[in-house]
Amino acid sequence: MSSSAKQQQPAIKQLSSTQEHHKRTVARLSKIQSHLATAPRTGKLKGKVAIITGVALSKASAAALLFAHEGAQHIYLIDFSGENLPNLKSTIEEQYPDVKATVIQADAADDQAISGVCQQALREEGRLDVFFANAEETPGEVFTNTMRVNALSSYLAVKYASAAMKQTNEVRGKPLSGGSIILTASIAGIRSGAGSVDSAVNSIAQTAAWQLQRTDIRVNAICPGLIETGMTILTFNYARQRGTAEKLGQLNPLGRYGVAEEIANVALFLASDDSSYVNGQAFAVDGGLTASVPVVPGKFA
Repeated sequence: MSSSAKQQQPAIKQLSSTQEHHKRTVARLSKIQSHLATAPRTGKLKGKVAIITGVALSKASAAALLFAHEGAQHIYLIDFSGENLPNLKSTIEEQYPDVKATVIQADAADDQAISGVCQQALREEGRLDVFFANAEETPGEVFTNTMRVNALSSYLAVKYASAAMKQTNEVRGKPLSGGSIILTASIAGIRSGAGSVDSAVNSIAQTAAWQLQRTDIRVNAICPGLIETGMTILTFNYARQRGTAEKLGQLNPLGRYGVAEEIANVALFLASDDSSYVNGQAFAVDGGLTASVPVVPGKFA
């Protein structure tokens, strides 16, 4: 065997290993994305009333379907764009006829809109239990608007959802104050170099948890890593066109990107009573990327 052929062998072996890992990743993610078709309805959110903003984003729409699957009584779905709202509403009502779905086209950073939907939930259902606030920014937005969408929408969610969650209604099965507010940031709020400024959202979650002490209202943040959503689709499409899709997400220990359903599962945990003692936390859902500085290659792989 020639010396050049020997030099090519490690590169070929590494390429084969990378491609095999990518095949496993695609199969694994496909299973995750279709799990609701066979998963039992455990009723973790039975009787609860939820508001979800930014539902045009795949992670928020995935959460809406999961919340319905787990028995939420009524879900209020909000997005700045009304394009996806009718389809999401009909999907929920067709698949889960016991769940009410109300769609509202509004800006999540609009004071009156968020105040209004919280009051609407109290009028119609007599209670509010869950508020899942999703940032709705799009690539290319300037700093001030990014802060407005991400931070201000989170602040308004805490301000108005907490006021509604303090309201008791024994007739509707809520004799005591309580609820779960879930904010969406990103790993940029945990480590620098990950993109936009999301530390403000994590700070809001921590501060609000203390401001709402002894109310049984919990406030937490989810910090996604690289997730395939409408906001990142250009990156994914570019990699697939170049034939380098297997490199997406390669910097984290799992060696892959994530999908919206994996964010929804964390949101369900935080929305349900399973997380009754979790408060003021920022959950990194990033395949382990923020666990370390990704500069040293794995020694046991």
